Amino acid sequence: MTAAAAHAQPSPPAGQPTPIAQPAGRTIGGPKLASSGLIVDPQAPPLPAVKAKTFVVADLDSGQILAARGPHVRLPPASTLKILTADTLLPRLHPEQPCTATAEDAAIIGSRAGVVPGQRYRADDLFRAMMMVSGNDAAYVLARCAGGVPQTVRLMQEEAHRLQAYDTTVVNPCGLDEPGQLSSAYDLALLGRAGMARQDFRGYVGVTKAPWPGKGGKPESMWNRNRLFYRYHGRATVIGVKNGYTTQARHTLVGAARQGDRTLIVSLMQGDRTIYEDAGRLLDWGFAASGKVHPVGQLVEPLPRPGLVSGDGSGERRAGGPGVVAQSRGERALGWLGVLLGAGVFFGGAAVLYRLLTRVSQKP
Repeated sequence: MTAAAAHAQPSPPAGQPTPIAQPAGRTIGGPKLASSGLIVDPQAPPLPAVKAKTFVVADLDSGQILAARGPHVRLPPASTLKILTADTLLPRLHPEQPCTATAEDAAIIGSRAGVVPGQRYRADDLFRAMMMVSGNDAAYVLARCAGGVPQTVRLMQEEAHRLQAYDTTVVNPCGLDEPGQLSSAYDLALLGRAGMARQDFRGYVGVTKAPWPGKGGKPESMWNRNRLFYRYHGRATVIGVKNGYTTQARHTLVGAARQGDRTLIVSLMQGDRTIYEDAGRLLDWGFAASGKVHPVGQLVEPLPRPGLVSGDGSGERRAGGPGVVAQSRGERALGWLGVLLGAGVFFGGAAVLYRLLTRVSQKP
């Protein structure tokens, strides 16, 4: 059992939310979000009927929350947790990093991309498989490639705290049901927004079809299992992000769509098979209400990431071993400037000292 699992809270009984856990007695995103009920501007148009237990509708760019229900209620996240896996590992694994699958990875239960034991994959292909087809096997190969599953779980928990996603407790890197593995609609929206700030992340979650290296590297194709792309087609441009399903979590979804100059993100938890229709109705409402309703809260900004390049997906990353990315050109330039300045100070000081010693030695 990982350290995260040892300190995690038990999963809630069916239909019963766990207590809202916020640091220092405050509610992240604003005091209105402490409610477990419906939260919306009283002057707003009526919200559509939604079967999902909890949800958040927010502006992706500004982070303003337009409406929510039970945003901080903690529930099992299913595969939407893979958004956090990507948020955590994308700054640490170079796209060309080779990662070898094991028999244990290939045998993982649930949705799989079909990794082959002993076959080497690029991290780029594994990220795509994890986010498009929700490959639990791909998530585990990435976790081992980044230093091991326990290490990845620890890093994911740290990243959740950096993003101020304090409702989230991580036990495994793929979102399969385990006691104590919980998140909230607020946190899922926060994680999704953080991911969508990265160009590489958007590339993994924003396409419907992509190549996949099959057995022996034989080219195959994979299709995105986020059905929002197919169910919400024509009403706005869907740009991501991730769906999920487990027995305990039921259907979960984080979706993002653009209409004109507006981009919205929705997160829904503990829904049924109509979750994509729920998301579509919330997006329709959000696009109609944007700019006309007072926000009820805010998706907070992440805290600084120590020691890693801010995530723009540029591929310039910090060097230092497997799974660690190379320094940016700016960092390297500053480093060489420091070396040159240091050398100048050293040799200049040495010259002054030499002249002083020469004068002393020439005195009678």
